[in-house]
Amino acid sequence: MKKTEKSAILLIYTGGTIGMKENGHGLVPFDFSQILDEVPELQKFTFKIDSYTFDPLIDSSDVEPGMWKDLACLIKEKYEDYDGFVVLHGTDTMAYSASALSFMLDNLAKPVIFTGSQLPVGSLRTDGKENLVSAIEVASARDSRGRAMVPEVAIYFNSQLIRGNRATKVNATAFDAFRSPNCPPLAEAGIKIRYNKAVIRYPSPEAAQLVIHTDLDTRVAILKVHPGITEQVARNVLLGSGIRAVIIETYGSGNAISKPWFTDIIRESAAGGKIILNITQCLAGDVNMNLYATGKALKEAGVVSGGDLTTEGGLAKLFYLMGEYADNERVKQLLEKNLKGEISK
Repeated sequence: MKKTEKSAILLIYTGGTIGMKENGHGLVPFDFSQILDEVPELQKFTFKIDSYTFDPLIDSSDVEPGMWKDLACLIKEKYEDYDGFVVLHGTDTMAYSASALSFMLDNLAKPVIFTGSQLPVGSLRTDGKENLVSAIEVASARDSRGRAMVPEVAIYFNSQLIRGNRATKVNATAFDAFRSPNCPPLAEAGIKIRYNKAVIRYPSPEAAQLVIHTDLDTRVAILKVHPGITEQVARNVLLGSGIRAVIIETYGSGNAISKPWFTDIIRESAAGGKIILNITQCLAGDVNMNLYATGKALKEAGVVSGGDLTTEGGLAKLFYLMGEYADNERVKQLLEKNLKGEISK
């Protein structure tokens, strides 16, 4: 669209608390075509706002990669008709979905903003209205040259806009449900919305049209290292059939138990061709397998450093890379490269 034209935004409702209302028997989804009845504040926007509702609606606990494919295809189909997209999604798996879409959408030059709420939008104390209104404002914002202010996949929640593949849910009940421990916010909302242009990623002028990647390989397991972990548990996950990659959630800066049986299983798994990605259990900080002997042992056994990836970001990155490349060595090389702003390199 020309920069003199008004913005057009597509609201995509996939499910979740924000689209619920009380009917006397509990919370039920409302007809999202009637969104103006629930959020009359939207009428103050001077641009076009359309809505699309997934059928059936999806509880965020039931989100699967098939839904991400549908969402990517919908955005591709509607890409030329809208300046930005706001995806309304349940909070439980929002960070997984936003991470996945960040890798699935290439040459993105328009905002794809995920949001939701902890209370239904029709509740008296809801956080849904502010989240929705501000997400739409961010999705429609353009600079003096008509470019999108935030041409990224991001999450808007509780006055902060954070990169989708850097987000993690940290609170089940408070309004500040999401954080981005290793990456500053892309924007913060107060009286005005302040954009952090130094952090926002912009497409190169040579970027071609939007390309979507829907071939995801989901053969990934997650092993959380913990005191008392048994050899049998580690063996079942790291050497399990049908598994192409394993994320090991380690202590601190990438450390695990130093017992020989554990290192032997790691070495056997890597030698058998599996991809092993090391991600710290800590909320902030990164993996450095050169710091301690236990970390060095993992590195020598063939484990790949996840840097400061979140588990959600690491899972999405593996799904995407394994879907694109049959060669595990190529996947390992790209895991350590910053592709979509997911790691601090």
